[in-house]
Amino acid sequence: MELYLQIFQVLVDPTVLFFIIAGTVGGIILGAIPGLGGSIGIALLLPFTFTLEPAVALLMLGGIYMGASYGGSISAILLNTPGTAEAACTSLEGYPLSMQGRGREALHYSILSSVVGGAFGVIVLIFFTPLLAGFALEFGPGQVFLIAIAGLTIVGSISSGNINKGIFAACFGIILSLVGADLMTGIDRFTFGIPQLRSGIPLVPVIIGLFAIAEMLEQASRSSGRMVDVPFENSSVIHSAKKLIKKPMLLSKSSLIGTLIGIIPGAGGAVATFIAYGEAKRTSKKKELFGKGSLEGLTAAEASNNAAVGGSIIPLLALGVPGSTTTAIMFGALTIHGLIPGPRLFIDHQEIAYTFIIGMLLTVLIMGIIGIYGVSLFSQVLKVKLVFIIPIVLVLSIFGAYSLQNSMLDVLIAIVFGIIGFLFKKVGIPNAPVILGLILGSIAETNLRQAMTLSNSQGINLFQYLFTSPISIVITFIVVIIIFSAFKNQRKNLS
Repeated sequence: MELYLQIFQVLVDPTVLFFIIAGTVGGIILGAIPGLGGSIGIALLLPFTFTLEPAVALLMLGGIYMGASYGGSISAILLNTPGTAEAACTSLEGYPLSMQGRGREALHYSILSSVVGGAFGVIVLIFFTPLLAGFALEFGPGQVFLIAIAGLTIVGSISSGNINKGIFAACFGIILSLVGADLMTGIDRFTFGIPQLRSGIPLVPVIIGLFAIAEMLEQASRSSGRMVDVPFENSSVIHSAKKLIKKPMLLSKSSLIGTLIGIIPGAGGAVATFIAYGEAKRTSKKKELFGKGSLEGLTAAEASNNAAVGGSIIPLLALGVPGSTTTAIMFGALTIHGLIPGPRLFIDHQEIAYTFIIGMLLTVLIMGIIGIYGVSLFSQVLKVKLVFIIPIVLVLSIFGAYSLQNSMLDVLIAIVFGIIGFLFKKVGIPNAPVILGLILGSIAETNLRQAMTLSNSQGINLFQYLFTSPISIVITFIVVIIIFSAFKNQRKNLS
């Protein structure tokens, strides 16, 4: 009880609240700008935390992480420009809603779902960290490979009704994931002699190109008016909340998926979002609305997105194993402040550890307040003429691509994929499966190669290694269900 009183005193301190608010607001802004996001925000602001108390520094960085996970949805909904990889699915439903004059409603659903998912993930972080950290250790290369395959099976859910074009886009993304040095042999593949491509094609410039630049090119070729030609529909946050409360299963299931996938090292929020989105479509009674403005799809994407934040912090704190790129940078922040992540953290620095994880609930609350009261302001973007929006978004896109590695090659990649995305739009090829393939292709290949090496070292065949553990059997069962449902829906659509 004394520990919790100490934590409460720290969290209500005005200085501490200021840094939490600053981090969360900064995260929302960074998340909304294409190409930036939580990892870059934490990397940029990390030096400013050196003079802060460890708990305060971690809460500020945690606020950036949580805020950025939500912030990406703002630009995704309003401009079809996901600020982060996790917001790619949000743009599939949020942007069509904006084009229907329902941008405010989409923003309300986004922030409310983000708050529910974020709170769910943090509560799991607080009460189940030791248990779930052990669960994360059960995921070897074979299990992570099967998770990647499960993610690839949802390509039909994000293909806007054309499964063949969706499969083509996903395969294109998988081919892109093969670029770079082979991790097992060190041999360059498809790098064309460009040294910067040895580490592979970076994800962020591809997202910026396929979504942000391609959308601006599309808008420039179509009209010179405003983003939305229909009047805004009246929408209140209370009305949206009442409707959202009626979907407890969708919220809880999406939040659980986000948390569990977030716990698995190397998976990340983007994978969680795609899987939750695909599951939402599979079980929806209104599948025809997906890709055209489904509030269920938007809810699933945003709930899982923010739930993955709490999930990814679990292996970081309990095992010293970062669950995502952002938590890898936070690992550095912990060590800079003299804290070694792992089981001893909760023994040697109990007050700091629990102040951080309980304080993460404050970042969710602050994010919710900012998001709800900012809807009216955010939605005004849609009233600005395209002649102003297009150059601003293009400049921010180029800036975001360059800031990733301070590389002009990343800018060139963003421009090239902007043209590719624009051409894809013209022929009806969806962009989201490309991102799915690029993310999961490298995860699947790396873990399959590792699984093959481990199975050989144990003297068993690959099939035995992949499908004998209980977790592998459960994942395989889920994959079979997803594939069966996809074929069933396809046959229903054809009949």
